[in-house]
Amino acid sequence: MTTTVIRGGRVIDPVEGRDEIADLWMVDGVFAEPVPGQVDRELDAEGMIVCPGFVETQAKLQESGWEEGETIATATAAAVAGGVTSLACLPETEPVVDNRAAVEFIRRQAERTGSCHVFPLGAVTKNRDGEELAEIGQLVEGGAVALTDGKRPIANAEIMRRGLEYSSMFGRRIFDHPQVPELSAGGVMHEGLYSTLLGLRGIPAAAEEILVARDVALAEMTGGSVHLMTISTAASVGLVRRARERGVDVTASVTPHHLVLTDAELQTFDSNCKVDPPLRSREHIEAMMEGLADGTIEAICSDHRPVPIEEKDLELDAAPFGIVGLETMLPLCVRALIDSERLEWPQLIGLLTSGPAHVLGIDRGSLVQGQVADVVVIDPDAEWSIDPSQFRSQCRNSPFGGWQVRGRVEVVFVAGDKAYSREGEA
Repeated sequence: MTTTVIRGGRVIDPVEGRDEIADLWMVDGVFAEPVPGQVDRELDAEGMIVCPGFVETQAKLQESGWEEGETIATATAAAVAGGVTSLACLPETEPVVDNRAAVEFIRRQAERTGSCHVFPLGAVTKNRDGEELAEIGQLVEGGAVALTDGKRPIANAEIMRRGLEYSSMFGRRIFDHPQVPELSAGGVMHEGLYSTLLGLRGIPAAAEEILVARDVALAEMTGGSVHLMTISTAASVGLVRRARERGVDVTASVTPHHLVLTDAELQTFDSNCKVDPPLRSREHIEAMMEGLADGTIEAICSDHRPVPIEEKDLELDAAPFGIVGLETMLPLCVRALIDSERLEWPQLIGLLTSGPAHVLGIDRGSLVQGQVADVVVIDPDAEWSIDPSQFRSQCRNSPFGGWQVRGRVEVVFVAGDKAYSREGEA
């Protein structure tokens, strides 16, 4: 029996409504009651926040097919450095994760090389083409926790309807990227003042809002469960709020970069600010803040999308969308939500842990006794500078280099074992 105790930290667990100075015990990889006798490992957490490991709802790991950008090993190393202990990976690989064998490959590879728990997301349609449903039952049997075509919207309403019907039979949620392809094709940034000034093709807010409304209507009609990936507009927040009030099983997430950056950043033509959905204007950010505060938006995700430097260095029109976000998620959330006094720490922890766990339908995100002992120890007052050259991810596509931030992950435990220490301890 291996016993670990984290002593004297501010223990926060939104699931149990816990916020107190206390010791946290782990025995053989699960949370447990205090054990009399010898303690094998002990950590002093005075002045620190001790909370469940973060849960990431969508990350592009790129293995197999594009290992030059990221692998399961490098992505999960980046994850634990950012406090993420459970990570759901998008099916955007080659071959696509649209069959049982592909799901099982990810699970086996994660067991061999991963630093944290990896939960595969299976494709809704074959090859993510949006034309024919994948074998949803086989994907679930292989271990897919949810279904999505990733950054390809499920544009065909009939396919989305049938997907919701079939997925509900297996108790799985469909993740959709709400963006009408015809309105977003060729777009580079948010359609508004700055796109006009810069002469860049814009992506209108309506491109997102139309598909959000459709997905809500289909979920209501079928009784299925839908998750709207990384919403970014005020009207989207309102649609989700009203749907949830009616009892529709719809959830939504936002990213930290959509809370701390606006479309004005594109004036520098920095391709690291080219993301999908695009950075929006201030009024949209305010609406997302309100949605987080009132519980309309249930999860914050990094939307980790590594892009090699030779691709990001292309002109803005040609550069791929995406930011690496796993290692900067916490401090950006602190800046956007804690420093601004929009949220208190227990609320933020819930958006990074129990909320995403509910979206994925996995038994993670709390400190409940008997649950897998995934823990993050945070120094809430630590001030530091973001340095992308030090990222554990293979890619460096981040616009936050040089930012002075507050809040730092110090130690991470995965299933009771130390998976990360800022000081580099084993």
